Amino acid sequence: MLTPPASFTIYVATQPVDFRKGADGLALLAKETLGHDPMKGAAVVFRAKRADRVKIVVWDGTGLVMYWKRLDGSGFKWPPIVAGVMRMNAAQLSALLAGMDWTRMHAPRIQQPKALA
Repeated sequence: MLTPPASFTIYVATQPVDFRKGADGLALLAKETLGHDPMKGAAVVFRAKRADRVKIVVWDGTGLVMYWKRLDGSGFKWPPIVAGVMRMNAAQLSALLAGMDWTRMHAPRIQQPKALA
């Protein structure tokens, strides 16, 4: 299981991509089409036309990493297919990869303190 740090910036490409592409092809697609460069600390999540597959590309400090997963017997919960990209947090990514409905996960709203003592 992939467990990204909470501080990770994670983007989801909302349109399906050609899953014959490897890590370099997806990183280039993320940079040129989506405007988010995996080589600069962003993890980019891609979906296939079939909703049961996901690929993630990210630079880990020593090399480009591509994570690939296929769910057996079901599909991932994806946002509507539209042009563009959306952002998710580490907990939502973990839920997505577990096959759960990550859209129901929301961070609690914490009010900022008005003043210190």
